[in-house]
Amino acid sequence: MRILYCASEANPFCGSGGLADVAGSLPHTLCRKGQDCRIVVPLYGTIPQDLKNQMNFITNFTVPVAWRHQYCGLFWARWNDCTYYFIDNEYYFKRATLYGHYDDAERFAFFSRAILEMLPYIDFHPDMIHCNDWQTALVPVYYYLFYSHRPWYYNIKSLFTIHNIQYQGEYGWEVNTECVGIPASETKILEMNGKLNMMKGAIETSTRVSTVSPSYAAEIKDPWYSYGLHDELNLRHYKLCGIKNGIDVVSYNPETDYQLYRNYSKDDMSGKGECKRALQERLCLEQRWDIPMVAMVTRLVAHKGLDLVRMGHEELMDTENMQFVILGSGDKEYEDYFNYMQAKYPGRLCFCHGFVPELARKIYSGADIFLMPSKQEPCGLSQMIALRYGTIPVVREVGGLKDSVFDSADNYGNGFTFKNYYTADMQLAVRRALWGIQDDAGWHQLMWRAMMSDNSWDRSAQDYINVYNDTLNWS
Repeated sequence: MRILYCASEANPFCGSGGLADVAGSLPHTLCRKGQDCRIVVPLYGTIPQDLKNQMNFITNFTVPVAWRHQYCGLFWARWNDCTYYFIDNEYYFKRATLYGHYDDAERFAFFSRAILEMLPYIDFHPDMIHCNDWQTALVPVYYYLFYSHRPWYYNIKSLFTIHNIQYQGEYGWEVNTECVGIPASETKILEMNGKLNMMKGAIETSTRVSTVSPSYAAEIKDPWYSYGLHDELNLRHYKLCGIKNGIDVVSYNPETDYQLYRNYSKDDMSGKGECKRALQERLCLEQRWDIPMVAMVTRLVAHKGLDLVRMGHEELMDTENMQFVILGSGDKEYEDYFNYMQAKYPGRLCFCHGFVPELARKIYSGADIFLMPSKQEPCGLSQMIALRYGTIPVVREVGGLKDSVFDSADNYGNGFTFKNYYTADMQLAVRRALWGIQDDAGWHQLMWRAMMSDNSWDRSAQDYINVYNDTLNWS
């Protein structure tokens, strides 16, 4: 099967979030499973020079952007036995950051159209074009309107994956005239609430729609989670499916991870205690193995459940024998809160501002409990990484958290969960974990079950292959 994987970022070339992790892992796993999966991303100016040196020029051509044509260069490279294509236009992509520019709509309209225009030049006729998030949402729209009836492009199917429905590519209608270029007779495809909505167009024109977890696929049909797209998704419910993301279990492996203070495995967990002690020393916390350490590695934004933490955390610190570590950055109100808490509980609480990948791994391995009380969570990777390192997650039953963490009350689960978005419910789940850790034998079994959890891309990739094959049979 020939698959073209379209994304606005992909490791190791360019990344700013979880999409880069997915795009840098899933296609490689598909290739290992015998599929011909190739990746296309913009040629950003931020790509490291050593990686640019590995790229090879293919050709250049022009791409329609509304009423004008823009230059497009095309490059390719091999990385880990997977072919990457790079769409080059320095005006659009040679910038200091990937997103957040005034002309993002134009930049990614160009990128989406260039993906389709490049195909004859690489002599690659995909069976499936897999698009991701609003930045590539126009690919199935353009294919439906401008390419589906051309002989060379005949019978290409498309899958559009929603990683976070909150970001839909919503703009005023002037963007169509200046950037998108959809004929006036077809603008209903993109129209929603009087605005142009790229994600809505992808849902309408793609062959299938997926999300990054089965629970999230059900949730986004509900107005509470859909950010206005529930009617569109319910109308086309037959297209929708959910496939849980995976993690790179080779990189995230406590037996071999060189960034840990000490390696360990599910069969020999002795090294985890040293990871905890060394982390306590580094963060100026009291070095005691018998004090449970609760940790968070997160963006400090509301949908990560930080309001629950802010309302219930102080009481937990006052009433429970625990340490708390948080690594992240985001909204000032949350940063100010954790700075205040660090000052109030010296030696028991540490706020590490920013995101330091090596420190994150040391926290995953050194903590006892990992807190993730998200208000919304399409999939989540942190809870899967925590499981991999034997750090027991406490999560709210939402989205991918619900699909990957199961309550241990029956002695079969791998963590602790709570359902309602209430402070008291979160506090009780944390307390249950703190009570559980006092039973050494039971906690050891729980850690073993956590580390046995299968969140590899092998599982997820096979699910995608099944969806691809099913979709190819659709008329």
